Amino acid sequence: MAAPNDEPQVDRSGGEPDGVEANTRRIEASVVTDFSDRMSYGGYLDLDTLLAAQRPISRPEHHDELLFIIQHQTTELWLKLVLHELETACELMRADDLAPALKCIARVKHIQKTLTEQWSVLATLTPSEYAQFRGVLGNASGFQSYQYRAVEFTLGNKNARMLRVFDADPVASEIVRRALEAPSLYDEFLRLLARSGYDIPAEVLERDVTQAWTYHPDLVPVFAAIYADPDHNWSAYETCEELVDLEDNFQLWRFRHLKTVERIIGSKAGTGGSSGAPFLRRALELTFFPELYAVRTEIPG
Repeated sequence: MAAPNDEPQVDRSGGEPDGVEANTRRIEASVVTDFSDRMSYGGYLDLDTLLAAQRPISRPEHHDELLFIIQHQTTELWLKLVLHELETACELMRADDLAPALKCIARVKHIQKTLTEQWSVLATLTPSEYAQFRGVLGNASGFQSYQYRAVEFTLGNKNARMLRVFDADPVASEIVRRALEAPSLYDEFLRLLARSGYDIPAEVLERDVTQAWTYHPDLVPVFAAIYADPDHNWSAYETCEELVDLEDNFQLWRFRHLKTVERIIGSKAGTGGSSGAPFLRRALELTFFPELYAVRTEIPG
């Protein structure tokens, strides 16, 4: 029996007994804790598979190899989502449904920022640390990322010769080939503009979409008219700026990649056989939407 001056025992635990240590969050009574026959967080995400996919091969295992693996695996996960969003944006533009297509592009832009910032994590890997396990990579290289290549192709930087890199992987080869043979995001935008009454040259609309996009000067006056009167061309104007954002973000990613490589291996050749940093530097010269930059010179002011 409680003493007369004792306060009544109030259950504040949400299902837990009194006496839980201070600075410990109590579990509410409604929180599900029995997953013997329910879908769990780990089950939905297949975490057993995901977290077992990091398998360092250095012997003895080097501490920093896990960082290297996770950096590239998370990049591939984000690239999977980027490709998903870009493919959907293309489909929506093909259906003249521009607003949700721009939502897809907006999501890609946020992913791009995350991918660019990720380089700062890998940049904590010093040259001495990387040298201790770089040899076990053999010829494995990010150059062989089929998702990256498919993203690049979907944005217009196409190169059919890249297909041979994936000859040994039928699934990867099919994904890259599909991106090569499909109209790029820019192709779909220009076709949408043509259907909307803009004077897009026939040779642009009928071009071989398996070829890399090259500069078409006849498009610049079309974009100049759009930029000259944004209020009456708002959808086209907004899309132009979204595409410029995509290219800016992509180039920032390429630049951070280059500088991270220089920081870690200097001017050494890449594991995949490339010249390394010089090879990456040349990628900065590639462009997706050259007319959207050229038009800026034509805008008065």
